[in-house]
Amino acid sequence: MTAVAPSSSTFPHQLSGNEENLRQYISAQIQQLSPERSSRISMTRTSVRQQDSQATLKPVRRVNTEVAVSSNPNAVSTNEDQIENDDDQAVKPGPLLRSNTDVGPRRRVLHDKPEWHPEDVWELRHGYEEQYNSTDYLGQLSSVSTFRSQGLRKRDMADDESQAFFMYYTEKRHETGGKPRHEDPSRNSAEWRMRDRLKTVSAALTICLNIGVDPPDVVKTNPTAKLECWLDPTAGIGTNNKMMEQIGKKLQEQYESLSIRVRYKQYLDPSVDETKKFCASLRRNAKDERILFHYNGHGVPLPTPSGEIWVFNRNYTQYIPVSLYDLQQWLGAPSLYVFDCSNAGNIIANFDRFVEKHEEESAEARKNDPNIQLPTYGDNLQLAACGKTESLPTSPDLPADLFTCCLTTPIAISLHFFWLENPLPSALTAKDLKKVPGRLTERRSPLGELHWIFTAITDTIAWNLLPRATFKKLFRQDLMVAALFRNFLLSERIMRANGCHPMSVPPLPETHNHPLWQAWDLTVEMALAQLPAMIAAEEGGPPYEYRHSDFFTEQLTAFEVYLSQGAPNQEPPSQLPIVLQVLLSQVHRLRALILLSRFLDMGAWAVNLALTIGIFPYVLKLLQSAAFELKPVMIFIWARILAVDGACQADLIKDNGYQYFLNILSPSAQLPVNNASEHRAMSAFVISMFCRGFSQGQTVCLSPELIETCITHLRDPDNPLLRQWSCLCISMLWADYPEAKWVGIRCQAHQKLCEMAVDPVPEVRAAALHALTNFLGIPDLTSQVAHYEESVASTIMIMTNDANSMVRRELLIFFSHFVKRYLHKFLVAAFEQLVAEKEHLTEAEANNNFNPQHGSLSRRASRHYSDDGDHPQKVSRGSVQGTMWMHLLILSIDPHPEVAQDARIIMDYVHEALLASPLGPRAQPLMNDIVRLTRRAATTKPQPASRQPSAAPNARRTPTSGSPAPPALPQNESYLSMGMRRTASMAAALKHFTFGGSSEHNTLPPSSTTPHQRLPGQPIRSRVPAEWSRPPDVNDPASKPSAYVKAQTPKPKGFQKTDPSTAPSIPLKSRFFEWSIEVFGPHMSYFRHLTTWQYFGEPQMRPNEPDEPGSDDYNRKLWRRSRNEKVLSSTQPLKSVAGASKWDMPYGYFNNGTQPTKMCFHQFEDHLAVADDRDSIWYFVLFTPGLHEKLRRGINVSVHSIWDWSKSTRLNRFSNGNPPGSRINEARFINEDDQALLLTGSSDGIIKIFRNYESEKSIELVSAFRALTDLVPSTKNAGLVLDWQQGQGKLLVAGDVKVIRVWNAATEICTSDIPARSSSPLTSLTTDAVAGHIVIAGYGDGAVRVFDQRLKPALAMVKVWRKHNQWITNVHMQRGGLRELVSGCRDGEVKLWDLRWKEEIKTIRAVEQGGVMRGLSVHEHAPIFAAGSSNHTLNVHNMTGTPLSTLEPTSPTSYSGAHLLPGHRNKPIASAAFHPHRMLVAAGAVESSWVNLWACRDVVEQEGSV
Repeated sequence: MTAVAPSSSTFPHQLSGNEENLRQYISAQIQQLSPERSSRISMTRTSVRQQDSQATLKPVRRVNTEVAVSSNPNAVSTNEDQIENDDDQAVKPGPLLRSNTDVGPRRRVLHDKPEWHPEDVWELRHGYEEQYNSTDYLGQLSSVSTFRSQGLRKRDMADDESQAFFMYYTEKRHETGGKPRHEDPSRNSAEWRMRDRLKTVSAALTICLNIGVDPPDVVKTNPTAKLECWLDPTAGIGTNNKMMEQIGKKLQEQYESLSIRVRYKQYLDPSVDETKKFCASLRRNAKDERILFHYNGHGVPLPTPSGEIWVFNRNYTQYIPVSLYDLQQWLGAPSLYVFDCSNAGNIIANFDRFVEKHEEESAEARKNDPNIQLPTYGDNLQLAACGKTESLPTSPDLPADLFTCCLTTPIAISLHFFWLENPLPSALTAKDLKKVPGRLTERRSPLGELHWIFTAITDTIAWNLLPRATFKKLFRQDLMVAALFRNFLLSERIMRANGCHPMSVPPLPETHNHPLWQAWDLTVEMALAQLPAMIAAEEGGPPYEYRHSDFFTEQLTAFEVYLSQGAPNQEPPSQLPIVLQVLLSQVHRLRALILLSRFLDMGAWAVNLALTIGIFPYVLKLLQSAAFELKPVMIFIWARILAVDGACQADLIKDNGYQYFLNILSPSAQLPVNNASEHRAMSAFVISMFCRGFSQGQTVCLSPELIETCITHLRDPDNPLLRQWSCLCISMLWADYPEAKWVGIRCQAHQKLCEMAVDPVPEVRAAALHALTNFLGIPDLTSQVAHYEESVASTIMIMTNDANSMVRRELLIFFSHFVKRYLHKFLVAAFEQLVAEKEHLTEAEANNNFNPQHGSLSRRASRHYSDDGDHPQKVSRGSVQGTMWMHLLILSIDPHPEVAQDARIIMDYVHEALLASPLGPRAQPLMNDIVRLTRRAATTKPQPASRQPSAAPNARRTPTSGSPAPPALPQNESYLSMGMRRTASMAAALKHFTFGGSSEHNTLPPSSTTPHQRLPGQPIRSRVPAEWSRPPDVNDPASKPSAYVKAQTPKPKGFQKTDPSTAPSIPLKSRFFEWSIEVFGPHMSYFRHLTTWQYFGEPQMRPNEPDEPGSDDYNRKLWRRSRNEKVLSSTQPLKSVAGASKWDMPYGYFNNGTQPTKMCFHQFEDHLAVADDRDSIWYFVLFTPGLHEKLRRGINVSVHSIWDWSKSTRLNRFSNGNPPGSRINEARFINEDDQALLLTGSSDGIIKIFRNYESEKSIELVSAFRALTDLVPSTKNAGLVLDWQQGQGKLLVAGDVKVIRVWNAATEICTSDIPARSSSPLTSLTTDAVAGHIVIAGYGDGAVRVFDQRLKPALAMVKVWRKHNQWITNVHMQRGGLRELVSGCRDGEVKLWDLRWKEEIKTIRAVEQGGVMRGLSVHEHAPIFAAGSSNHTLNVHNMTGTPLSTLEPTSPTSYSGAHLLPGHRNKPIASAAFHPHRMLVAAGAVESSWVNLWACRDVVEQEGSV
């Protein structure tokens, strides 16, 4: 159910502002509902009307609500005679009057126009105008701020949505078909964990300085760079060896600031033998871990062009080269090399060449000995200070080991570099730069803050410039590697400024000019600006409080700006690594977490990015935090992470992280938000994911307290998400865990879950079934366990009538588990059903009354389960297994293909098991006999009998003797391949077979009752001809099958047909949990002011795409709204003309291909839906402005064709999928203000809803369910009649049943059964489209009854009119105009009614005497109706009874001057329909495939179009 902005034609469900604004708004709505274009004052017009008519208007049982029918529901009599007596005192009103603005043009009436009296005025019918302006009604409207469906929370509407109304069948469960996009969305996340995580365990710090002796190939400047590790080797303190030791120690300290866990070893001026020895020793100790080899070659010759480095001999008299080949062999891999020397690029250039040589040798060795163990050489990282021909900087202001300083002391060298490059004068000296207070590990100290910001900046630069795989390897795999490569980015900037180009393997892109370096310079500058004051304070001066940098605050603001833009094209945010660093600070943590949660809300891609950047260790550590304010956002973040990657269960066990969510799930837990229940729902989701398939998680969570907590949440009426995930939490706890099931039994959890079978939210009902499915399967199947399981099964069988296909599929999954667990009992039930099937067929063949179109199992079923007669009582009678087997038979012919397919799988499995059981030798002959008898009956030509009962709704097309016989079954068809092929009557028959009777509200007549027998309680009426109480089309012939081509049948989204060659297997697998991870429907507000939607796998805190301003969907919706308002504004003024004008202007015609039986116009789209008499619907796009211009496009969407009338091209054609013997009775467009869906109702009680009905490729079945399950066998067929209330979201269905069934579109369950209070079929249904409480029904015996849904069903009937004597063809209440209530019956009389009066207001003879009214169509806004007659005419009248036009549907030859074909003038009108707003009417005739359209002549002449 989706909220969209309203058009001006729709009465709002929600108003804002004060009472005066409400009154003005309602007045505007009334003017649109009524045809008047001028304002009217209700009380003044009422008094004028009373004076003019001189009639005392005394309403009956008036109330101050929507319709004046009863002020005291308890006092309403249920006896029809009493109701009539109560109305005796009512005075019949005067003659029907209308205002000239309603039906008369504001100009001179021409002599050839119907006579009109402009002085007559009138108001809305039924007292609606007075009611719409009443204070009570305005108060009701102001209080109704949302859609009031059971169990759904009020939506937090924005100010501009105060008049929003709702779309139906647009939830995610309808868009996705209840199937996940991926098989397991939580298991298909990107690989963010470091499966091959390495760490540097040892480091060789090799320093070749040979202090006092310069190498022969190095020429140093004077002065030159001297400092090594920030020490001067020539300072003269001690001997050279002492100085080397200090430098070595200092270098180790610098490396330890990067990683203290590495084992460092200093090698000062080593010889070649020592080098070989310590390298081999390092690899031996490190095993497969990484080794760091740091080489300082400032005191030895430059690396050779072949990449050799230099060390010393034992006596330090010679320089000895060390080949890279040898060095690689000694160190092995993985290794990290740091080369700080001039011409270091030669080493990098030759390194891979020697690695390849090693690999070639290893490959050759493996050929000789496949089992040989050889070291690897390939996984190496390298950092070099400069290029091949570059020398290190020699500036005396810089350290000699500038590259090493960049790698190991980035903050010190950054301060020094900025101090050198700063052109402004400064009082600071180089020594002052070393006096920055604090430590690197203290983030709130000046030095620690600088290091913190530097880490964030370098991480961000790498994140933005490096490929994801490279970033992950270098910056997230190893702490030492990450630190060195972060600092390498700084070295690239500083070394480049001094003429060197550092090199690395893998090579990195240029990073020295990244904009974030400017932010770093600003941070350094602000720190140095405060440094003199801090130094003075430490030396005893005035105290100084350090002002912290605004870097993180500004970056969070930048991140917030990114989030506000909606992440176009899913571009990663550049600030994400900075947000990660901010989580380390308590000052910014809450804001960072909130922004992070908003980012994670953008989808799975955002979660994967956050996990890749390294967010997981931080949020895992925060579970140990006791901070009260972090709980809501932490719950949300974890819910998002687990929705994308459910493999974090083992992490939650560490340090008892799961307890964080168990504590919050408790009802007594306090949360710093108003919507605590929604956060508990997310906690239930986290616990569900924690227990899912993780036995350790189930074990640690198992406790009566958890189950009791979930049971408590099941009673939360306001949050369906909490109820749903409480069910799924219990389900995951029970899955394959018998101990948890016993705990649940002791807590009576299974009983509480059974109560959720009637929950108003389909997702909750499906979740309860998922949990009950996992409840089955306790290994020790004792009688006690069987009792528990059978009680559960018997309780939830009512869900077979659930209107939601996802719930029915989940129910079948429960059935499949139950069937497999009690298979032996189902074999008995199946065998007994085969016996009964054969008995029925044999008896039908013996009596020669079997019709292959009938699946009348009810009579056979009553004998099959009877206790008397020759048929003994069956073993499965009254058992849970026998009843479930009957439900499986019903579900096997379910209108939804996925449900039917799953049910057939279970049945096939049972049948195959039956053949393999000891009953197989007896079952096989039964199956063969059933196939033989069925084939014989199918090849028998049916008798040309009279109209068939509605239990087999083929009756509207009685086959004639010339009709071809049904095709014979294939000779090789077996019982199993036949499955449960049944006609439309089978569902009703099987219902009797299962329960042996009807619903408690209905006492159906026995099968032996004839149409002439009076049923108990039926009033005695005068005898009338039989045809008076039969449909006018009872004897219509069917269209010729030779002209009919079967169309495709739309399937649900993602439907996959099972392979018939695959053996059936049960239990069926549920995918509901995976789908629940991806998407949820109910609304949820997240954190304080944030509004979210319940999508764990989809965005929650930002609007959906159609609601996002600027999006394509949003712009399309705005265009549709503008288009709708334009249609309304252009057509409303035309109503005043249409009531007094001719309607004989031909506006188009088209060949439907088959005879149209039902037609329906879309309010705003140029679509016309045409249902034919052969399971088809056509849709046509209409209305190109201009006289005599052909219709622009044609669309057949439900079952037939879609046309482009400008090209005469059919765009779409599809079948409704009706079984043999049924047809489409009704077609409606729903959600017309936005993207409409097509709703069809068939004579077998089936409702189907289609999406994209105008597209041949995109059409989908959204929903299908059996709305009527108790079709009464009758020769007076009405089939199915319905009315759709868009404002209330209700579907009212009736027909050949004893009730009016009310279905709630939001909850997809039947909310009430209103007794029809008559034994005659209900032939027509209409409702008050604004308030939606009043229901008016027409009957086959001519009665018209009024019901009030606000009363109890048994007391709902408040009025009955018996002024018609024959079959009610149609009864209709206008949506707009003056809200006329019009009824027409078979004999041609049309009556106008007022709900307040006993008598009709006016009677109009719409069809000449002796003719038969075939149909009645009423314009929704104009005072016009059209009656189709049996003599090929469509008579158009206004509401005063004045004939306007007599129309005859014709073929194209008529437009060219030819006459109608012979016999066509005698063909009755088959169907007619007005456009809801335009002045246009369409009609078609029996045995004709042509549909004609006419427009109001004056409208076309004035406006140029309809």
